[in-house]
Amino acid sequence: MPRWRSGYAIACRAIPFRFESGPWLITMFKSTVFKKLEKNDFRTLAGIEVGMRQHHWVPSQMIASFSRLFAEEVLYRINRLLKFNLIKKTMVPYEGYMINFDGYDALALGTLTRRGLSAIGENIGVGKESVVYEGIYDDEPVILKFHRAGYTSFKQVTRTRDAGDQHHWIFVARRAARREYDALLALRNAVNVPGCVDHNRHVIVMSVAPGSELSRTTVDDPDWFLDEIIEETKKSYSKGFIHSDLSEYNIFVSPDGVLIIDWPGYVATRHPQAGFLLERDVKNILSFFNRKYGIVRDCEETVEYIMY
Repeated sequence: MPRWRSGYAIACRAIPFRFESGPWLITMFKSTVFKKLEKNDFRTLAGIEVGMRQHHWVPSQMIASFSRLFAEEVLYRINRLLKFNLIKKTMVPYEGYMINFDGYDALALGTLTRRGLSAIGENIGVGKESVVYEGIYDDEPVILKFHRAGYTSFKQVTRTRDAGDQHHWIFVARRAARREYDALLALRNAVNVPGCVDHNRHVIVMSVAPGSELSRTTVDDPDWFLDEIIEETKKSYSKGFIHSDLSEYNIFVSPDGVLIIDWPGYVATRHPQAGFLLERDVKNILSFFNRKYGIVRDCEETVEYIMY
């Protein structure tokens, strides 16, 4: 076991408050809006979400049937949601509406609060395809990962991943979240990955990762940690998974070992480019340890060890 030089544990600094009959959330971006949302606001958002499965812009006359509200009530709710900037409107070629990501966040968080999420705290990370917050679920600190894949890089995601049908970006993000959630569940008893607590739409609730990000940490026994990463990669390969985006930025290290995060882009070992993607993962890790610690490992031999 190596000696430990530096690291951090994520502390949850969440700020709860009450909303109607249950707990609601203060976020760092839309706190005043979330406090004002009412039951029928959510029903209207959900109705637009249903309509977006068939329409890029949901025709205004269809929202009442999708949300199961009277037309007059829908009109009132749409005006509120527009004022809160949770939906968008078009008049060409017809009057239609779509949810934006703030509205989709509200839908996911509304569901998660009914299941056990009681607070959301600070933004602790922003990536190409996700935003990460601290939270509290069932009185325990958690991490909430909001997928943004379809919004920030729709063309790249649909080109490089099995993103399914090219629906609206909220559904691309939803599929990315579900894909990662399923991977974490499949790997949880074999590979050191975050524990899954809950999932709704484009949001995954996960256990707090121990230790710190590899890129931000200096360890006293880098050979030991490199061996641990290779072993975890080998375990995931034996389960049929290749991370395909492995780097020092999605590995957490602690005195107990390593934990690999960010799995929405995984590929199966039967994928036509599996060998190339595995080799790329290995090269990324070996290059990092060579740059920072001067460790030299043969990439081809490491890949062969992982595969066999």
